[in-house]
Amino acid sequence: QVQLVESGGGLVQAGGSLRLSCAASGRTFMSYRMGWFRQAPGKEREFVAAILWSGGPTYYADSVKGRFTISRDNAKNTVYLQMNSLKPEDTAVYYCAAGKSPPILGAAGYDYWGQGTQVTVSS
Repeated sequence: QVQLVESGGGLVQAGGSLRLSCAASGRTFMSYRMGWFRQAPGKEREFVAAILWSGGPTYYADSVKGRFTISRDNAKNTVYLQMNSLKPEDTAVYYCAAGKSPPILGAAGYDYWGQGTQVTVSS
């Protein structure tokens, strides 16, 4: 079992930055692939980024590539999402997830989910 708690969301102006954190419980954190997804109002949940248990390689949605960076600290059981050059279209609830099976880029590949943290980007 893995429990996930996200933090770091908030309101930021376009062009600004935020860093999301996801703290995981459980001694098996290192064995899980970690991902970030987001869901905007009226839209389906979409993949944002993922990182393998070893810390690499990483995967990104085209819409965030070059602006967002996913990283993990296995010693702290924490995964991060550094978000730079934020745009209003990045506004969504961001979810942290853990999984072992494919697909890497799909929600079906993740077994455990956090409660989400709101990110709002104003224009």
